[in-house]
Amino acid sequence: MIILGIDPGLRTTGFGVIHKQGGKLRYIASGTIKSGEGDLPTRLKVILDGVAEVARVYQPECAAIEQVFVNVNPQSTLLLGQARGAAICALVSAELSVAEYSPTQVKQAVVGTGRAVKAQVQDMVARLLSLPGLPGTDAADALGVAICHAHSRETLTLIAGAGAGSGAASGPLAGLRMRRGRLVG
Repeated sequence: MIILGIDPGLRTTGFGVIHKQGGKLRYIASGTIKSGEGDLPTRLKVILDGVAEVARVYQPECAAIEQVFVNVNPQSTLLLGQARGAAICALVSAELSVAEYSPTQVKQAVVGTGRAVKAQVQDMVARLLSLPGLPGTDAADALGVAICHAHSRETLTLIAGAGAGSGAASGPLAGLRMRRGRLVG
């Protein structure tokens, strides 16, 4: 399965593409989409077109995007939300299912702690994907989102399957559900 991860940003949007086969992850590509300076609509179009091009080139089967981190500055949070919306529109237009993860969930999945710093995420992404060097911070975050989805997708599928069917749910995840990004009974 090919997974596209997106780390949205108004100036720089990171993308990361990985392949998951069984329990193995393989790096395909990563990079950034730079919207430059200028008016907001023009910058949002650069993000929309850039994410659409990445989806067209790499043909992912699903996508994941990082949720907005609420900033001290409400204006910055609003602008980031608009950039994120442009990226989501591009993914949905490419007919991809889009999963969303908080920064804490991504750090937990990649590093093992939700309070990891960017350098730790970069290092672990490079290790998990056997990269020869460290990816840039935005690309590393996007690859981290894709890795988080690769690990979470199986669990979410099992949870959905545990509640499906006509009889009582069975299996290891029967009766469990997701709450605030955690598996709870």
